Amino acid sequence: MRRALDLAAAASQAEEVPVGAVVTKGDAVIATSANAMRTTADPTAHAEIVALRAAAAALGTSRLDECDLWVTLEPCAMCAGAIGLARIRRLYWAADDPKGGAVAHGPRLYEQPTCHHRPEVYSGIGAEEAAAQLRAFFVGRR
Repeated sequence: MRRALDLAAAASQAEEVPVGAVVTKGDAVIATSANAMRTTADPTAHAEIVALRAAAAALGTSRLDECDLWVTLEPCAMCAGAIGLARIRRLYWAADDPKGGAVAHGPRLYEQPTCHHRPEVYSGIGAEEAAAQLRAFFVGRR
């Protein structure tokens, strides 16, 4: 999670919402990313999506069933869906997102009967630091 938090801090410096993501397989880091929606003019360039794409390319497969995803904010519906489709083994996130999250909040995507793959989910790892990064970013915007 440390690496994801550092990526989130760098995203903030680039005027992106501070969210970072890391895909691991065992002890190896397969892909890292941060939000890039503003810098790429791509509304789907959330940290999780960018990391999943990079990991799939690095491994040469769309099935990341032996991989874990570490992200600094609870995934939104788009990202939670992509995580399920990628067959991520374990999902770890730092800060909850009561407004936009889709795993523990909102639609609770992995609890739906139409969800074909449910990763193991662990939350709250580095939550205070991630939440502080997000608060500081948005205070500067208001």
